[in-house]
Amino acid sequence: MIRWILIALAIAAAVAGWWYFRDHGPEALRYDTAPIARGDLTQVVQATGILNPVLNVQVGSQISGNIQKLYADFNSNVKKGEIVAELDPAIYKAIVHQQEADLASAKAALELAQLNAKRKNDLLQQHAAPQADVDTANATLHQAEATVKMKDANLEKARADLDHCTIYSPIDGTVISRAVDVGQTVAAAMNAPVLFTVANDLKKMQIDSSVAEADVGNVELDQAVDFTVDAFPFRTFHGTVVQVRNAATTVQNVVTYDVVISVANEDLKLKPGMTTTLSIVIAQRENVLKLPNAALRFRPPVEVAATPVPVKGSPTPAPPKGPGGPGGKGRKGGGGPRGERTIYVLKAGAAKPDPVQVKLGISDGITSEILSGLEEGQSVVTGIENPPPVNGMQKSSNPISGGGPRFR
Repeated sequence: MIRWILIALAIAAAVAGWWYFRDHGPEALRYDTAPIARGDLTQVVQATGILNPVLNVQVGSQISGNIQKLYADFNSNVKKGEIVAELDPAIYKAIVHQQEADLASAKAALELAQLNAKRKNDLLQQHAAPQADVDTANATLHQAEATVKMKDANLEKARADLDHCTIYSPIDGTVISRAVDVGQTVAAAMNAPVLFTVANDLKKMQIDSSVAEADVGNVELDQAVDFTVDAFPFRTFHGTVVQVRNAATTVQNVVTYDVVISVANEDLKLKPGMTTTLSIVIAQRENVLKLPNAALRFRPPVEVAATPVPVKGSPTPAPPKGPGGPGGKGRKGGGGPRGERTIYVLKAGAAKPDPVQVKLGISDGITSEILSGLEEGQSVVTGIENPPPVNGMQKSSNPISGGGPRFR
């Protein structure tokens, strides 16, 4: 009886163990997949910038004085040579009169010196005057001539200062800033005070953008630019790269370069000083195979990983015959291939994915262009729904979660 009881207990334990491990054994991995599809792809460089007029002139005053009249205000349209302001000319008129009097006095002294020199020279011819007196008279004459020239120059400067009391617009444009009011005193002792800021043509503007040194190598002239401003968040404006400046700007060890972008502003919606968020179009592809970038970041468990399946053909696949990749319709801009990468393809009904090498083209940060290695409709693995436990923790292979450990 004891022997049969022990046999029965052993059979019951075996059945219970089989039943337990059947329900609690390792679960088959379930993979997140995404299909390979066709579509358009655009690679861009992101940057920020400030809208400015193409020609921006600061109108200042070369002399000091009180503002007597203002003929322009904010948003005033002015023409080249049009009067925009006047300073009180009373002091400068008085200086002109004083210099005119000084010049008249100098001319009178010159006439006297001329007569005296002529008289001395006549006496010398008659041997009635010493040579020293003649030399003194000639020197006095030359001094009088120099004094007249000096007084004439002082008068010319005084008249120029008087003319500068009237301030003219140097260009055709629109006044975007006025810094003074009537009665205000401007002082031009060290530098010229700014009275107005005049923009030449607000229908043609430019963006001065800061592009990081890692991206500036892809920026070229005549590339298209899309940008937005906070004032119109749902409207996309367009521009063109017209200049890539070589002067670098370093702020907190970050090196950037100024890229100038030409912008048409026919409806005058864009204002000077607006902050822009722009995308410089580096390359465009139409109707190409697109691979989710999550598939590039996926790394399978060790037991699933295998030797990658090489791309059909030569080790380094030749560029696609048709423009825009396999079956593509168009190929525009730079952004060359980024080399070969290994991704994992899950066939229908298969339990494990197969590694495949693909050759990539451009990327928009979310998807990448497939030059060779995959076909439309294939499913690529982007993550694992139920990662296997590791040391009591469950490690995620989902690239979106960053692959970090998750506690059960």
